[in-house]
Amino acid sequence: MKNFSPKTRVENISKLETETFDVLIIGGGITGAGVARDAAMRGLKVALIESRDFAFGTSSRSSKLVHGGIRYLENMEFKLVFEALSERSKLFEMAPHLVHPLRFMIPLFKDSRVGMFKMGLGMLLYDMLALFQTPEMHERLNGSESLKRMPILKHDNLVGSFVYSDAYMDDDRLTHETLRSANEAGACAVNYVKAIKSVFHDGKVCAIEAQDVRSDRKFRIRCNHVVSTVGPWTDLVGPQLVDDWKKILRPTKGIHLTFSKERLNLSSAVVMAAQAGNRIVFAIPRHEMVIIGTTDTDYSGDPADVKADPEDVRYLLEVTNNYFPGANLKPDDIISSYVGVRPLVKDESGNEGKTSREHTILIDQRGFHFVAGGKYTTYRLMSEQIVDSVLNTLPIERRLQFKKCETVSPLNDYTYTDALLLAKSQAANDIELKLVERFGLEAFEIVENYGFDLTYWQLEAYHAINSTMCLTLTDFYSRRTPLMLAYKDHGISYLEEIAQVFKKELILTTNEIEKQKSDLTNYIQSELAWKTSL
Repeated sequence: MKNFSPKTRVENISKLETETFDVLIIGGGITGAGVARDAAMRGLKVALIESRDFAFGTSSRSSKLVHGGIRYLENMEFKLVFEALSERSKLFEMAPHLVHPLRFMIPLFKDSRVGMFKMGLGMLLYDMLALFQTPEMHERLNGSESLKRMPILKHDNLVGSFVYSDAYMDDDRLTHETLRSANEAGACAVNYVKAIKSVFHDGKVCAIEAQDVRSDRKFRIRCNHVVSTVGPWTDLVGPQLVDDWKKILRPTKGIHLTFSKERLNLSSAVVMAAQAGNRIVFAIPRHEMVIIGTTDTDYSGDPADVKADPEDVRYLLEVTNNYFPGANLKPDDIISSYVGVRPLVKDESGNEGKTSREHTILIDQRGFHFVAGGKYTTYRLMSEQIVDSVLNTLPIERRLQFKKCETVSPLNDYTYTDALLLAKSQAANDIELKLVERFGLEAFEIVENYGFDLTYWQLEAYHAINSTMCLTLTDFYSRRTPLMLAYKDHGISYLEEIAQVFKKELILTTNEIEKQKSDLTNYIQSELAWKTSL
């Protein structure tokens, strides 16, 4: 695959300044990445800018699930669930190294607001909406069977449980891999470049004034159409692009906590908090850790400033200890936390949990598409619909020049299902095996290109810099690896060896690399500031 590196960024900024694009995408989360890949694969000339790091916002702060959303059945959102389950099936084939099947248990107690019969109907409907194309069909367990399957589950008043299939993912890496694929198809993507304002000609957008955040240099990007995919920043960016913007979002905040598997040993994921209210909390075991989340409360500030509150942490601890009383989890057991803001579209629902996860595409005749809402799971379908809508604004003879959507294809040639199996059979040592799990056949190229004598995390650092346009240690720790979330010291014990790679590859001075190390430490402290209040 082509390099997607800091050098690529320099080259792409030059292209942004000198070329004219069919479509400019503002926002480098999963939706923007998906639109860039789809449009570039169809043959459009595509540019994408992101004001921070790729996947900085919601796309690295989700529950990291690929799921139909079983709780949306209560809201009668059957179309949304069907679409999500259909896309889940596609993602298993597109990115088997990033999207993994996972069993989920829903325990039911005597005081649960949903009984076994009603939940059983929901389970059957869930499998039906998946057209029975699910890793495993659902199971119904009585109380003793449930405890045999999950011994640490609360015994009191347990009636039984249902076990069903969904999936977990690496959300930030799925964004980066999608952008790599877009880059391979010819998209011109850069991070740390922000949109400032629109430039119009005869009532149509013809360019976007932009600024390189790292150099402060301003320039114009000439384009025929603009797609805004900035998620929870939609109501902040909208007024910068058009002068008659009306707010469309009802953003909500969701926090997650991470624990070691030793402190919470789960045989499957568990759906919690079914007793009262409309909140659903997941306990999700994955390769590195257990994730507990999420909350769902209205949020009105800048999404960049969102932080975990002590009361949210207490709430998640209380729910988890209620379901697993023997674990007796305490604040000191929490390894890390992360917080995201959902870009939900305003509707008439009475509470945050009932607000629909459907997406909205707003078309402005001045040459804009504004996208808000939606589920991570359906990003590929959303992207297809967005590109279709953009093409529909073109004359018919122009439309015929472009291909049909091709994004159901694997994200790269290294990691489709058979390639992943082949790679696992060829791994010769622990480092290669770990790399294969994350990169498939590319693992062997990584070792060969960067050195057989390097540590695992140094190899990861080289790959992140040269294949995902990673520019800082903070970006690496928080959006390229599980170091910050899964390691008790947040990966600081590996900092020196990783910093050596960044200093060499980015040609940094000693002062510059020391500043990056300091910035990382400050970032970790700010993300965990709630600990001082508990």
